[in-house]
Amino acid sequence: MRIIKGDPTPEELAALVAVLAARAAAPAPSSDPQRANNWASYWRNARQPLHPGPGQWRASAHP
Repeated sequence: MRIIKGDPTPEELAALVAVLAARAAAPAPSSDPQRANNWASYWRNARQPLHPGPGQWRASAHP
């Protein structure tokens, strides 16, 4: 690492090195798409609006 502009203090350099080391040690993000969380998956199971009409009471029990 080389400082090309400015005059950082030793404390500032130590802080920079600590941040860069922590970033390098962090696990890489996975390439797998994330599964929907429970709140997002709730809407898949939510009921559709009921439509009045003959025989609709029977159809309301089936998704």
